[in-house]
Amino acid sequence: MSEPTKVPSTFLLGGEFTINRMGYGAMRITGEGIWGPPKDKEESLRVLKRALELGINFIDTADSYGPNVSEELIAEALYPYPKDLVIGTKGGLLRTGPNQWPINSSPEHLKEALQGSLERLKLETIDLYQLHRVDPEVPFAKSLEFLQDAQEQGLIKHVGLSEVTVEQIKQAQEYVKVASVQNMYSVDNRKWEPELTFCEENDIAFIPWYPLAGGNQQALEKLKSVGDKHQASVQQIALAWLLHRSPNILLIPGTSKVKHLEENYQAVNIKLSDEDFSDLDKLSSANISG
Repeated sequence: MSEPTKVPSTFLLGGEFTINRMGYGAMRITGEGIWGPPKDKEESLRVLKRALELGINFIDTADSYGPNVSEELIAEALYPYPKDLVIGTKGGLLRTGPNQWPINSSPEHLKEALQGSLERLKLETIDLYQLHRVDPEVPFAKSLEFLQDAQEQGLIKHVGLSEVTVEQIKQAQEYVKVASVQNMYSVDNRKWEPELTFCEENDIAFIPWYPLAGGNQQALEKLKSVGDKHQASVQQIALAWLLHRSPNILLIPGTSKVKHLEENYQAVNIKLSDEDFSDLDKLSSANISG
């Protein structure tokens, strides 16, 4: 059995912010279907406060979570914010009901969304503002021109993108310096492998969402097998694999429970051997696309 590979604990986001690579995704502190207030508001507030106590200094949210609810709770729980806390939010989705996410990345909507996020989060500048989706009904250049202008006005420090291809990242770089890419990615869902490679080559943070991807049965069995060796859960091993996979990966697992938050955070202490990593890596070879 080989020695575990040393895994860096931080990433320099946008060449400016030193981020602990285990962050927190604030989508789940809303109601069912990511709609309305949470069933247990006090527990949601405790989750946010406990995240900072654990050393988490990157929180990912969006105006569409609730809508508005997640951002409002972050400000209620944590404002005034610690100096090292980086809050990333997103704009570009509408909400018409529980689990409904129509896209609108028009400059007009993004202007309204950004202004709302600034007010709810009680900020003058968003550290990381991410385009939630490329809108097929709006020229990508129009969305990018808005982000460029908002950055020049000082409303945004760094710009991120979500669910984008390498070509779209390159197009965006003609307007702004892309600091982060947030695409679905996990040990058993590697569709966006080329985008991760591009991020590594260009010093861009890669933020995987849905880090377990539902888990096909083969993946769950292998994750459990590795987890048994480390006395860890399937979820913890899936997160640990991502931390080992690339130094550019920032994790944002979400939860509405303090206990689950603490369990997720323990993944930073799991040291996978080369054999562990290789065994898990084999799960997704068929899903890696060029």
